[in-house]
Amino acid sequence: MAPAQVEETPSKTVQELPKNYIYKGGDAGTLGTSPSYIDIPTIDFSLLSSPTCGKKELEKLCSALTSWGCVQIINHGIDPAFMDKVDEVGKQFFGLPLEEKKKYARENGSYDGYMNHIIDSKDQAFDWIDRLHLVTKPEDKRQLKLWPENPQSFREILHEYTAKIEKLNEMLLKAIARALNLEENCFLDMYGEEASMLSIFNLYPPCPRPDLAIGLKPHADASVFTYLIQDKEVEGLQFQKDDQWYRVPVIPGAFVINVGDQIEIMSNGIFKSPIHRVVTNTERGRMSLVMFCFPNPNKEIEPVKGLVTGTRPRLYKTMKDYTSIVVENYQKGRRPIEAAKI
Repeated sequence: MAPAQVEETPSKTVQELPKNYIYKGGDAGTLGTSPSYIDIPTIDFSLLSSPTCGKKELEKLCSALTSWGCVQIINHGIDPAFMDKVDEVGKQFFGLPLEEKKKYARENGSYDGYMNHIIDSKDQAFDWIDRLHLVTKPEDKRQLKLWPENPQSFREILHEYTAKIEKLNEMLLKAIARALNLEENCFLDMYGEEASMLSIFNLYPPCPRPDLAIGLKPHADASVFTYLIQDKEVEGLQFQKDDQWYRVPVIPGAFVINVGDQIEIMSNGIFKSPIHRVVTNTERGRMSLVMFCFPNPNKEIEPVKGLVTGTRPRLYKTMKDYTSIVVENYQKGRRPIEAAKI
């Protein structure tokens, strides 16, 4: 989810902040517990276009996105060795001395750069997180002065990774159209050619009181789809369904993909944008990389016409620049997607 509000203070990090981390959200009592694993299938992405297995895999994909709003995919075409490189440059950056990382600190009035999670209220607890927030597409929106030069390969690898996720996202948009028996490009055409992408490297340090502090507060994403590389060894991501939290298992080499609000709108509510959070632990730090894909803000999005029927009326308005409503609604304690409903 895009940050709710830019905090007009110098960039802070977990290492520097006062211990104002006691989380008092409605789900605070579930911190430090060990909920059940989420019951979602692992999708073999390479089979989605198979003439023999494709239909079954598409049905699994559709079922997961309809019931849970998230899925794990394997055999997605991105070399695991390259994913390891992406992971490694993130870990190398976070391993730098604080003064070196501060060279890339977020500036006032900006979202990009190295920072602690941006909060919307001085009264709200800090998340137990350090993050590096970078717009990667369109390329002319990149603030390269905030792209680390140490490690030396960081910029090149992130550029290549962006191109790979862009291709994967195109394939997924086509796959969900086929899963719903729609024209293959109906979602992709609405997504638009001048789409944007946002990359966030997240570091959750070991936390002395994971029952009191939260890594990332519950939220849904304003994206079309969100692509996550989990830490290979440390869990932390949890999804909510029917007011219960569920852990997401670690599958090395897999992507965790979740529906964002804008696909919920385009699918007329068939696919659900799920609430999720990140918890901490006392033993080990955890690093993840998340990539958000957003439509061209100048293009209108709306429910695909083939999904509006007599038995399923239109549920959402026509929207443009959906992310612009995120701040306003977040400050009022509402999910932004509520403002999109008819």
